[in-house]
Amino acid sequence: MKNNIMNRLFHNQFVLIAEIGVNYYDIAAKEGISPMEAAKKMIAAAKKSGIHAVKFQSYKAETLAAKQSPAYWDTTEETETSQYRLFKKFDTFGYKEYRELAEYCDEIDIEFLSTAFDMESADYLEPLMNVYKISSSDLNNHHFVEYQAKKGKPILLSVGASRQDEIAETIQVIRAFNQNPIVLMHCVLEYPTPYEHANLNKIVGLQEHFPECIIGYSDHTKPDAGYDVLKTAYTLGANIIEKHFTLDKTLKGNDHYHAMDEKDAERILQDIEKISILRGSKELRCLDSEKAARRNARRSLVAATDIKKGTILTQDMITFKRPGTGIPANEYSDVIGRQSIIDIAEDTILTKSMIR
Repeated sequence: MKNNIMNRLFHNQFVLIAEIGVNYYDIAAKEGISPMEAAKKMIAAAKKSGIHAVKFQSYKAETLAAKQSPAYWDTTEETETSQYRLFKKFDTFGYKEYRELAEYCDEIDIEFLSTAFDMESADYLEPLMNVYKISSSDLNNHHFVEYQAKKGKPILLSVGASRQDEIAETIQVIRAFNQNPIVLMHCVLEYPTPYEHANLNKIVGLQEHFPECIIGYSDHTKPDAGYDVLKTAYTLGANIIEKHFTLDKTLKGNDHYHAMDEKDAERILQDIEKISILRGSKELRCLDSEKAARRNARRSLVAATDIKKGTILTQDMITFKRPGTGIPANEYSDVIGRQSIIDIAEDTILTKSMIR
């Protein structure tokens, strides 16, 4: 199994996850191919775009939603008003299919994972994944969180629509059984999320209140022209970002209308890389590229007048000038009262070999 997510995070490298979810069903219908062919086509497109991991959703409508469960999405985008009926349209895959997808991901070198929504899928996904993703909707489902935590793998925990105390309680549930890294994924459970509701400063809040966790972002906004939402999330500290993925953003229904496509992913990764270069390091040091400027732009002690051999140096004999290749200006007080051991001409950069 590929382990791109945690390996990159451990090396402070950005991670982009393509949330394919169940979008491959619509791609299959549009292109007249099987759902498996469509899923693989989407994985290949994600890999070509530079995406580091792909994520699916493993569920059965009967174990996920009651038949009377109402919609919580924008019904002008997805017209189905029943969670059960929507999920029922996209729940035919099981262990056999996800194993085939995981093997395909290994072949083309991209990480596979899928969100489990029941015990059965949590079990059959275990040998196929390096990390578990727990949905915001299950954050307070402590029995199910515990069940997945006992698998002993790192956990990506979405924290949409949750309070600080709820997040802390769920972390405690995980930590009782699992000491592997926890990634808290800020998200907003609003499909799509209006830009003014993105609430990206919650990323900062998560960092402040849960410094032991890695912080990420799961995005449900529509892709903006400059990808400012994702770039802002990254600059605020989200080193891992998950976004829905499609091959056709014009498709109606489900998760296409707020998804990125291949071109979006390429641009996002290019922009994040540029920001990463601009951000540089937090280390407080002189950069290698600054060394020449540091040497030539800083000042040295310089003779303000001709100084004869044997003269005791006084303040009026010394000034400060560039370059900084002689005695540094900050050693001025150490030089006063010392004696010249050679004749020193006016405007000479002083070195320690000239005095004693």
